[in-house]
Amino acid sequence: MNLSPAIPESSPAQTSKVVTFGIPSYNAEKDLDRCVTSILEGSDFAEDIEIIVVDDGSKDGTPALADAWVERHPGIIRAVHQENGGHGMAVLAGLREASGTYYKVVDSDDWLDAASLSRMLEILRGFKERGERVDLFIANYVYEKVCEGKSHTISYHRVLPEGRVFGWGEVRRFLPSQNLLMHSLCYRTDVLRREALPLPAHTFYVDNIYAYVPLPRCETIYYADLDLYRYLIGREGQSVNEATMVRRLDQQFRVTRIMMGAYHLFDDVEEVHLRRYMMGYFTMMMAICSVFTKLSPDPAKPRELAELWAELKAFDLRMYHRARFGMIGLGTNIPSPVGRRMTLGLYRLAGKIVKFN
Repeated sequence: MNLSPAIPESSPAQTSKVVTFGIPSYNAEKDLDRCVTSILEGSDFAEDIEIIVVDDGSKDGTPALADAWVERHPGIIRAVHQENGGHGMAVLAGLREASGTYYKVVDSDDWLDAASLSRMLEILRGFKERGERVDLFIANYVYEKVCEGKSHTISYHRVLPEGRVFGWGEVRRFLPSQNLLMHSLCYRTDVLRREALPLPAHTFYVDNIYAYVPLPRCETIYYADLDLYRYLIGREGQSVNEATMVRRLDQQFRVTRIMMGAYHLFDDVEEVHLRRYMMGYFTMMMAICSVFTKLSPDPAKPRELAELWAELKAFDLRMYHRARFGMIGLGTNIPSPVGRRMTLGLYRLAGKIVKFN
């Protein structure tokens, strides 16, 4: 499966950089300038930030564009060129090279809000000046719906304490629309390097692993009610486009299996609030597999889904019962043709409410 090796906490050495922004980039020449510019301008070209553009074997003008940015801002921007390995390998390449105390992934077709980024940097610098260890910084993200000309914000201000450091014990219940995705997370770099991140090569949807596996390592958290990350969505062929997700269902299964095997949640995660959240996230992943199996024209997919559920049952019976027989599990696995239509109707209704694709 080509999972990543552990990245030593000591590489690279500690520097004055407060945060590294890793930009995984594949054939990104149309979008990369906007992404990099948003970080430079939002940070006011600060010398204590770092941008690492990871050219993941691009076949367009991305490599030259990345190198041009390095020439213009050699103290801030670096470029990494590698053979194509997929999004996960690009994320790990940026992490491997990062010298910032914190690490945030910004996909090349997305961007950061300038005012929110400025405020985030003030907060992170404050942690560093006070010698205060915070493992995870969380901010809001905004779906930018290109086809509709609309935006939709995912906020956590009724779930997480605001403006102070807290632990998982103070977290309230998340709504299904409020999962902590990669867009909302900025980890301490040493948290991500503590153990290997099991990101497989040439696989989409690995951002779910990135937003799930490191969470139990995070003991101290800070949430800022800032609409920081702007997530461009709705383009034809995008990985979360419905037709694309149907074609890549095998990759969804692969990612879900990795998340399944990461933890026996009821044994390995002691904090009740975190365990409840992670169980909800994992249930959502199983539900996605169930829904897109119903959308797939491949006659083999129902059998493969049944095998996935059987693997979960054998791996952890309690997790299986929570995922399969809770409201979401029941609602996305209704048998019979009538049940299929009901499941797809519920899914499309959820899509209109949550606006996730």
